[in-house]
Amino acid sequence: QVQLVESGGGLVQAGGSLRLSCAASGSIVRINAVGWYRQAPGKQRVLVAHIISGRSANYGESVKGRFTISWDNAKNPVLLQMNSLTPEDTGVYFCYAQISHSWGTGDYWGPGTQVTVSS
Repeated sequence: QVQLVESGGGLVQAGGSLRLSCAASGSIVRINAVGWYRQAPGKQRVLVAHIISGRSANYGESVKGRFTISWDNAKNPVLLQMNSLTPEDTGVYFCYAQISHSWGTGDYWGPGTQVTVSS
């Protein structure tokens, strides 16, 4: 089994910064892709940032130039640096990983961490 655990959420004023971290544990042979997604109240979960191993990161349009995802293609934590935050960035941020095991590949999500940006 695999667990993803996010940390680093909280309350911040508009214009501020936060850094989220996501750590994976369990039976992992290889991590193929990682990402961060956001879900605001009453809305669908949307892409924030995503990396496939060996490729460049993709970002949601609303965060380009402000957020940076960092991952070294290994089993180390995935980081999301969020700068110039606005109230529209408020939501629950979920970590995602596609992980290969000895018996196959699966998609995993963390429980989420709340980010609230006040105006």
